[in-house]
Amino acid sequence: MTSNKSGDLRVLFVADIVGKPGLEILTKLLPGLRDRHKVDFCIANGENGCEGKGLTSKLARKYFGLGVDVITSGNHIWYNRDIYEMLDTDARVIRPLNYPGGNHGKGSTVIEVEKDLKVAVLNLQGRTFMFSIDCPFRKGAEEVRRLQTQTNIILVDFHAEATAEKIALGWYLDGKVSAVLGTHTHVPTADERILPQGTAYITDVGMTGPFDSVIGLRKDLAIQRFLHQTPVRYRPAEANVRLCAVLVVIDKETGKASSIERLNLP
Repeated sequence: MTSNKSGDLRVLFVADIVGKPGLEILTKLLPGLRDRHKVDFCIANGENGCEGKGLTSKLARKYFGLGVDVITSGNHIWYNRDIYEMLDTDARVIRPLNYPGGNHGKGSTVIEVEKDLKVAVLNLQGRTFMFSIDCPFRKGAEEVRRLQTQTNIILVDFHAEATAEKIALGWYLDGKVSAVLGTHTHVPTADERILPQGTAYITDVGMTGPFDSVIGLRKDLAIQRFLHQTPVRYRPAEANVRLCAVLVVIDKETGKASSIERLNLP
């Protein structure tokens, strides 16, 4: 982690990394992006790193080595048990907070970026068209209140399917957190903005992976699944690989965002 020594904190959030293609473009672009944009803190959603579903400790360490500071996740984090120990022992890897108690890992973390400056990252998962887990609104608000006792810079990865649910959470947390950044659908949306009370918002940051695909899956396999309505083995596509991210600028003193910029890079 580096600091630009100004009154602003520059945060790069990298969208869902999909399989080997996602790792390759992250390796190619992330170090340069950190330098070019004077990034102080980098978050990446890594739940699809292992062949499109799940994450391993080896992959997590590779992401950290490239300049990722915190890895968030979602419903696919449970697909590979190799990551469970890391969820329990490494504060830099988190899973959605609102899964029932007794699961591995934690749903938030607080990282010291520089002396007297901490950043909190909170991971939540939606319920519309997804698992019926605990309420992300109530659990999220409760956790935000706890995190506010440690820092006023709080970034939320909201891993959800429904656009309306994501937008509603953005409004619900406006002024309480620095950013609400949507993940899961792998399709970048063009609605990035600063909400009235100073929270940066985007419905979905997109995907870091192959765009000549069906949200990362090989086109032929996805079409087969829809035609026959039977399961297929997930295999990531390989063509037209892009890195999607947002760059959020946050006032260190107030925790309010001043800008959010969408990136979509080959």
